[in-house]
Parts: sequence; structure tokens; C-alpha cells
Amino acid sequence: MPILIVGIGVIILLILIMKFKLNTFISLIVVSFGVAIALGMPLNKIVTSIEGGIGGTIGHLSLVFGLGAMLGKLLADAGGAYRIATTLINRFGEKYIQFAVIIASFIIGIALFFEVGLVLLIPIVCAIAKELRVPILYLGIPMTVALSVTHGFLPPHPGPTALAVAYHANVGQVLILGFIVSIPAVILAGPVFTKFAKRMVPASFNRVGNIAALGPQKQFKLEDTPGFAISTFTAMFPVILMAIATVFSLFVKSDSTTKEVIELIGAPSTAMLLSILLATYTMGIARNIPMKDIMNSNAQAAASIAMMLLIIGGGGAFKQVLIDGGVGNFVADLFKHSSLSPLFLAWCIAAILRLCLGSSTVAALTAAGLAAPLMAASHVNPALMVLATGAGSLIASHVNDAGFWMFKEYFNLSIKETFLTWTLLETVISITGLIVVLLLGSVI
Repeated sequence: MPILIVGIGVIILLILIMKFKLNTFISLIVVSFGVAIALGMPLNKIVTSIEGGIGGTIGHLSLVFGLGAMLGKLLADAGGAYRIATTLINRFGEKYIQFAVIIASFIIGIALFFEVGLVLLIPIVCAIAKELRVPILYLGIPMTVALSVTHGFLPPHPGPTALAVAYHANVGQVLILGFIVSIPAVILAGPVFTKFAKRMVPASFNRVGNIAALGPQKQFKLEDTPGFAISTFTAMFPVILMAIATVFSLFVKSDSTTKEVIELIGAPSTAMLLSILLATYTMGIARNIPMKDIMNSNAQAAASIAMMLLIIGGGGAFKQVLIDGGVGNFVADLFKHSSLSPLFLAWCIAAILRLCLGSSTVAALTAAGLAAPLMAASHVNPALMVLATGAGSLIASHVNDAGFWMFKEYFNLSIKETFLTWTLLETVISITGLIVVLLLGSVI
């Protein structure tokens, strides 16, 4: 009973993390060993499988993830993110303030990881809400939606990038299709959902933000920050390079040196390397910041992601055990004659794991181990499998997810209010993402 073994493994994982407070990475490795043994894998193959899962995931992801963290850190430290947010908000005006927050958060969210973007943007949103005399949640919901969507659907974020590796998908194609999925998800879960939330939990819109936990905030004078155009260009540079390479590859089929060069430049690792070099100049050297300070910023960024990278590696190990232990093939055989779309099944598996595990990245990677054989048997577009799995991994964030508690504390909400705002908006993103992916699957 491979599925029963996996289910027991997930329960044990939850107990280790939630009850015994064991580190998530260690818990994942312990459970990977236990599940591998229970699945009857040869004992001399277990360590190889776990090491292969960690190496296969981190080996590709570490360069993109590490350089991405450095890019975001430079952008934040130099005031580029502050410039992007305040400029857009000032230009859109009070009437379209939610859309200004969405666009600013979307641009910043591409360069920064979810938690970092949230910490960076909340003080700005608090200040704007106070100035315009609007509820902080009125701006906070669109902000977190935009950050969550980039986290779930768009490379170079760790989840979508790792899923692209697991499904052997073209990262540039994931990026382009991810933008298509993101637009309706942001609109429905942002401005539209805000209206419903205001009716369901009106008291939550009377709250004042609680940013005391963030500690002293770095203050910027707008005139001392980098320009809006160069800040936006720096944040979007890796996306631009990957998108150009993907579009070029779609239209130019014949092999040539030019095509190879453009594809090399647009590869995620190269794009991120070129982006960090650009940011070193635009956010550092051009502003007369000493190289020593720039490199210190890079070092701090790298140190801050070390544990998250290990956790993602642990998720990769668990995924590889499921594949090598035959669980993926078992699931594929189980649904061999099913009329259900592999895209829907991948979403369901990721959604169940998200509810159990909390971490969207770990849920997505584990789901990939189960869903990859379904994709192979049905010839579904790998990029759409990435997005379907990513959508499932965002659903119904609750008490076992750090994002739930961050949203609750920063917006000063009760647990019930957090469920009716944060948990529901994440579910709207997930379901909207699934619907759009299924629609795309019918035409691609």
C-alpha cells in the first residue's frame, strides 16, 4: 500500500515539525529514510536516492536562488524597492491605489522572496493607508496577493524553478504562461475579493497595522534613492532576459550561433548572474556605495537563505524517494484509465499536501514526485504542470504555515479574521490558477 505509507509518512512529518518542534529539514530527511525503508527500497540504494534528490534539487536551484536573494537585498538596501512602490502609488492616485499597490508589489515580488517582500512593503503600505485614511487591509490584501502569486507561479522563485526542474519544463515558458495565469488570479483575489472580505469581516478593516515586530525601519528620502526606471529595470532584468530567450526560441527553429547565444543568456542561471552584476552597478557602484558594503549585503543575503535552501533540498529528497520507491508509478497506474486531467490531479495532490505540510514549496516538490509519471503518460505541457502544481501548493494557508501568522500579526487580526481573509484569498488564487491552467491546457 504505497499511498498508505506516504500518508503515514506525512502524518509523522507533521508530528515531528508541529509537536516535537524538530527542524523541518531534519524532519524531511528522517521521514525520507523511514518512507524509503517502508516502501521496500534496497537498503544500499536509500542514501543514494536521498542524496540524489537533494543534489538534483539544490544543484540547479542554488545558483538561481542565491543570486536572486542577493539581487533582492541590493534592491531593498539601496532604496530601489522603496522608489518603485512610492512612485507607482503617487502616480496612480487615491482612486486606483489598489492597482498601484498590486503593480508595485508584483515588480518587487519578482525580485524578492515572499517573506522579504512582505516585511519590506508593510511599513510603506501602513504609511500610505494612514496618509489616505483608508484601512490598511484595503491595501494589504492586494499587496499580499501580488507577492503570493509571484511566489507560486513565477521563476526565479524557488517553487516554480524547482518544479520546472522536476518536470523538465522550459523555465522561460513557465514564466510567460505564469504571467497569463497571474493576471486574473491577482485581480480576483485582490480588488474583487477585498470587497467581499469587507462585508464578511468588517471589523478587520478597522484594524491598525502592527509593525512593531519589524523593529527599526530603514528610512529613505525619495531624492536619495535610485530612479524609478533604473530600479524597475534592475528588478525585472532577469525576467526580461528569460522572456526574450523563450520568445526567440519559439519563433526561430533553425539552429544557429545567434540562437545558442541568446538561449545561453536567457538561461535562468545566466540571467540571474547578469542581473546581480547589473544590480551591483545600478544599486551600488553608481550610487558611490563602497564595494565592501555591496559584498557585505550579498553575504547577508546568502546567509539568510541557507536554511530555506536546505528545506527545499529536503523536499527534493522526499520527492526522489517517492519516485525511486515506485509511488509515482503506482499513482500513475491508479489513474491510468481515469478521465481526469493530469493537470487537475497534480493540483489536487499539491493542495492536499499543502493542507498537511504548510510549506508551499515542500508541498509542490513532493507533489511533483507523485505527478511526474502522470504527465509522462499523457503528454501534457510540462510548463502547465508546473503552474497547476504551483496553484495547488498555494491553497488554504492555515496555522501550519508561517505566512498565516505573519499576515495575522502584521495586520493585527484575530485567528478567525485571518482565516476569513488570508486563508480565503490564498484559496481564491489557487482555484483561479487551476481554472486558467485548465483553459490553457485545452488550447496549447
